[in-house]
Amino acid sequence: MAKILIVDDSMTSKKFLRTMLERAGCEIIGEASDGQEGIDKYKELKPDVVTMDITMPIKNGIEALQEIMQYDSNAKVVMVTAAGQNTNMVEALKLGAADFIQKPFEIDQISAVIKKVLDE
Repeated sequence: MAKILIVDDSMTSKKFLRTMLERAGCEIIGEASDGQEGIDKYKELKPDVVTMDITMPIKNGIEALQEIMQYDSNAKVVMVTAAGQNTNMVEALKLGAADFIQKPFEIDQISAVIKKVLDE
């Protein structure tokens, strides 16, 4: 069972992701509401996979991804993006993001992405 850290400033998105990931057989070991908290929790909890929203306060998802990848080059970070954020997605993938999930979420898409990232 994959241990997941959810990093998103939207309570609704966090709740939805938690429900979907738990249904897919994952264990949610932590949640964070901004990029800096996500970095801190990554170092503390050492999850198998991080879901990282791009648009957040304090540190955005791109900045948090950079710091996590500097800390652990093997980190598996799945970016969460709204439609129309293609420029950010290309940048995130260049910086080492494992994959991305686009809002609105679909359970099949989330499950497939997490499984693919874990199998890599």
